[in-house]
Amino acid sequence: MRVLRTPEERFANLPDFPYEPRHADVADGLRMAYVEAGPPDGEPVVLLHGEPSWSFLYRHVMAELAAAGLRAIAPDLIGFGRSDKPADQAGHTYARHVEWTRALLLDVLDLDGFTVVGQDWGGLIGLRVAAEHPGRVARIVAANTGLPTGDIPMPDVWHRFRDAVLKAPVLDIARLVQAGCRNELPGRVLAAYDAPFPDESYKAGPRAMPGLVPITPEDPAAPANRAAWQILTTLDRPFLVAFSDGDPITGGMAPILRKSLQGAAGLRHPVIKGAGHFLQEDAGAEFGRQIALFVTST
Repeated sequence: MRVLRTPEERFANLPDFPYEPRHADVADGLRMAYVEAGPPDGEPVVLLHGEPSWSFLYRHVMAELAAAGLRAIAPDLIGFGRSDKPADQAGHTYARHVEWTRALLLDVLDLDGFTVVGQDWGGLIGLRVAAEHPGRVARIVAANTGLPTGDIPMPDVWHRFRDAVLKAPVLDIARLVQAGCRNELPGRVLAAYDAPFPDESYKAGPRAMPGLVPITPEDPAAPANRAAWQILTTLDRPFLVAFSDGDPITGGMAPILRKSLQGAAGLRHPVIKGAGHFLQEDAGAEFGRQIALFVTST
């Protein structure tokens, strides 16, 4: 597997992101990056990003969690941020991303009793880790995400996004993030989303991810996701559904999660107002406060 590593100087002068990068070796000889905030002995909260962002997305959320005395841990998925980037799309599979993330959280960091927060692909991966290792997870937060099995059709807007990513001659990462936000992002923030990708050769991860979402029942990832659904529906861990009020791609999943999962029963599930798909950008501080309240009250 040919692997690229973004030069560290690409990450100089990131706005509101003072966190020192940490690195760990995971499966397939790859190096995975992550950042932390808050007291080292605080209750751990893992923040998993999605397509095509990186841990920078959670900078405002991390500040709120740290202020609440929690240990915020935000990894960069393989292929994103400061993590190693397999140069070929074929190097990316759903199963590999689950395993890479599991290895970081459970083997390297040896987390126990942690809260997993997943948005976009962070949910597709985080929900699998939680379902497959429920004894290590204390709580789950799903935000603008889901766990598709291919048994329910994806919305047309998602198919248009998938086609655009697969066919674009030049994949404009910052533009994709901006398109998922309601607020206009400053130039320095847009540059931070472009930082991990010096040129097109580094973008195999963002290119591959839409094609890894199970959209037919026969998809190779569908059986594992169905098995995870079966576990999650009866799992007694508190499960918070914290979606924004403006995500056309995943918004329909919120009522399904609230109704289907035992851990969601009896909780007050917030709707993050005035936010798009990337609610961490549009309302990061509010999202962080809702996570902190959930963790400290359950």
